[in-house]
Amino acid sequence: MRKVIFDNGILYNGDALTILRDLPDASIDAVVTDPPYSSGGLHAGARRADPAQKYQNSGTKKTYPPMLGDCKDQRSFAMWATLWLSECWRLAKPGAPILVFSDWRQLPTMTDAIQAAGFEWRGIVVWHKPTARPMLGAFRRDAEFVVHAVKAPSTAWSRRCLPGVFNHRVVAADKVHLTGKPLPLLVDLLGIAPEGGTVLDPFTGGGTTPLACIETGRRFIGVELSGEYFELAGERIRKIGEPRRTGER
Repeated sequence: MRKVIFDNGILYNGDALTILRDLPDASIDAVVTDPPYSSGGLHAGARRADPAQKYQNSGTKKTYPPMLGDCKDQRSFAMWATLWLSECWRLAKPGAPILVFSDWRQLPTMTDAIQAAGFEWRGIVVWHKPTARPMLGAFRRDAEFVVHAVKAPSTAWSRRCLPGVFNHRVVAADKVHLTGKPLPLLVDLLGIAPEGGTVLDPFTGGGTTPLACIETGRRFIGVELSGEYFELAGERIRKIGEPRRTGER
């Protein structure tokens, strides 16, 4: 396992389940994460396809480092999600919110898993993507979803009334990950989290959640399985704050 400690948080390179088990109970103020969906197909063969084939237009020329952990079938996805979400529940402080991205295929499974892990389901947030491609003879799939739950008892950390739909364009030039989310979207979503708190992201990817934490004055703990994305996330964080030390074990 490798890790880099920044002034604003810690970034780990390794498997989320392994690393989360070493973190102390009730030490996290919020969880915000975008796990691999393991969807993008209607049968097992399609789900095992290269994520670049499943989630990217055929005419897109920009390439990204390989995306790991996106080939589970439905039953293993549900069990795996429940396992890492259970660790998140253990790590969360009472009242801590959790936000988990999902697409339309995995939304029912993710809402089941998040409740099986012990969280109290509070609702669904919609991310509207105005740049989504049209579907001939069908409804445009221009939304992804964020499952919102909390480790009871539910606590209002802000006096703001947050919207249930966020409209943010995907800007290809800003993306560093195949399924990366816009930084302004993560900044908006963190409005549900305690100010100055520590936010856990077990699937950090290119580091957008840590960047949003830094921008909003919060701390982060990020975990990323891919060594390439671990390095990429670190580079992005370094642009706004040099790490104090590195470690490996």
